[in-house]
Amino acid sequence: MDSDGKPEIFNSDQGSQFTSSEFVEELRAHGILISMDGRGRCLDNAKMERFWWALKYEDIKIKEYVSLPQLRFGVQHYVNFYNSRRIHSALQYRTPDEVYFGTCNRQAMGYSNSKAFTPIFQ
Repeated sequence: MDSDGKPEIFNSDQGSQFTSSEFVEELRAHGILISMDGRGRCLDNAKMERFWWALKYEDIKIKEYVSLPQLRFGVQHYVNFYNSRRIHSALQYRTPDEVYFGTCNRQAMGYSNSKAFTPIFQ
């Protein structure tokens, strides 16, 4: 991403909103390269699809956002929660931040799971 916040590459699935000529032309007009997952390859982007599902059902559908600024704030709050406090079974009940930064600080964050947790970083 450059200093203006413009990405070098836009990666997406082949949904109609991303393959429309208007959308593709807009990306090209701004010099943004286009990368798309293979047709019918839903597993190519499974981790992001799971994130969008979680955002949709754990936040947006249960909150009553009434304005765009409120929605933006709520989504940012959820992304921070998702990365720093929400544990993931696929990550051995750690948060993405714990995995990425190599830490294990669940007690300090006050978020736990009913399953036993054994830190792998000792």
